[in-house]
Amino acid sequence: MAEAIFPLEVKDLRVTFGEHAALAGANLFIDGHRRVVVLGANGSGKSVLLRVLHGLILPSAGSILWARNASRPRSQAMVFQRPVMLRRGALANIAYALAVNAVPPEEARQRAAESLERVGLSHLARRQARVLSGGEQQRLALARAWALRQRLLFLDEPTSNLDPAAAGEVERIVAEIHATGTAIVMTTHNLGLARRIADQVVFLHAGRVTEQTPADRFFVSPASPEAAEFLKEELPWNGASPRSSPA
Repeated sequence: MAEAIFPLEVKDLRVTFGEHAALAGANLFIDGHRRVVVLGANGSGKSVLLRVLHGLILPSAGSILWARNASRPRSQAMVFQRPVMLRRGALANIAYALAVNAVPPEEARQRAAESLERVGLSHLARRQARVLSGGEQQRLALARAWALRQRLLFLDEPTSNLDPAAAGEVERIVAEIHATGTAIVMTTHNLGLARRIADQVVFLHAGRVTEQTPADRFFVSPASPEAAEFLKEELPWNGASPRSSPA
């Protein structure tokens, strides 16, 4: 039986670093098979929120309830803006992650090869992961997460600093991972990507969620003044800004 992971409810989540409040009472609710995009200006708390949800940062206060239980499930993965690559080949990077998660060796080899093929990197199976291009490393990180067959995938700015072709490949892979049943929670500054990917938008301002709403409604008629101002600044030409152009 698959591990229960939804719904996910965050109540009054706070994270402080010294005197700085990175999250200042964030509240949100994620229910089911969704693609949730977290938007907000630099410093609004987007990356911190993902790291807290994934268990990499302990909250200073508040609660995170998974499937109406306080414990965080294991069936989740996270891919960072600059993915972590082990000192081994591309295929071995995936196989190692599977071994750590107690997947039997033969099955691990098969799943690693399949996921590498899905992201178009089979020809680089023996190439050292750390010498791959930025786009190839991001695709490898996604392949590693895909092979683990997690129910929830956190993505922190997955297309940042990638050229349009590489960003397009990442977007395609994310869509395919979601199609296999994995929920996506992603941060991005690319509003074009957000519009294509998101079912729901969570908007953060100064460490607080000012709104959580269906994506089509958010981009047409944001409910909070902070979100409206953000979109006005990011889309000065009715959606034709470079940031919102197709990846």
